[in-house]
Parts: sequence; structure tokens; C-alpha cells
Amino acid sequence: MAARVPFAIRNLAAFRPAPVSSRPTTSQQARRQFQSSRTLLADATATKKPVGAFRGSLFGFLAGSVLAGSALYYYVIDEYKVSNELLTEDIYALQSAVQRIESYVKTLEEEVKSKK
Repeated sequence: MAARVPFAIRNLAAFRPAPVSSRPTTSQQARRQFQSSRTLLADATATKKPVGAFRGSLFGFLAGSVLAGSALYYYVIDEYKVSNELLTEDIYALQSAVQRIESYVKTLEEEVKSKK
């Protein structure tokens, strides 16, 4: 509100002699606590990057690394399961082929023994 008062009136109020009472009134206390100054026009200061930017970038890097690492982990585990199942199927196929060959060999041995 005091900023709306013209500058000349504010100067007059500042030079008015104080009353002689020993105890200051509330208006005097308020006047003593209030300070006014002229508006100074200056260039805007450049905004500095806060220190939190470093923490934010570090947190973002760590969060991204954890996210990428967990995605890679689940991808590798899935590929491991698929390859393990394929290997198990190949082992069972090989086992059945060996059993078939073994049965053919046994029948051939029996035929050779019977012809002698």
C-alpha cells in the first residue's frame, strides 16, 4: 500500500518530528519496521542449474540401467528355457533313435546266429 503513495508525501512523512512521548505508539512502531527503497532496474541474472540436476541425472541413469538390466535378464532367461526345451527334445529323439538301432542290431545278430 505504501508503494502507491507518491514519493514526495513519503519523504514528508519521514521528516516529520516524532512526538515527545516516552512510549512509542503502534503507528510509530509500524513506521520504524517498514522500510522502503527505490525500485532498482538491473539485468536479470542467469539462472544456475541446481545441484539437484546432477542427482536427477544420476538417478535417471541408475533407473534406466536397472530397467534395461531386468529386461535383458528376463529375455535371457526366456531364451534359456526355449533352448533347454529344444535340447531336451533332441536328447529324447536321439535316445529313441539309439533304441531303434539297438533293436535292429539285435534282430540282425539273431538272424546271423540262426543261419549258422
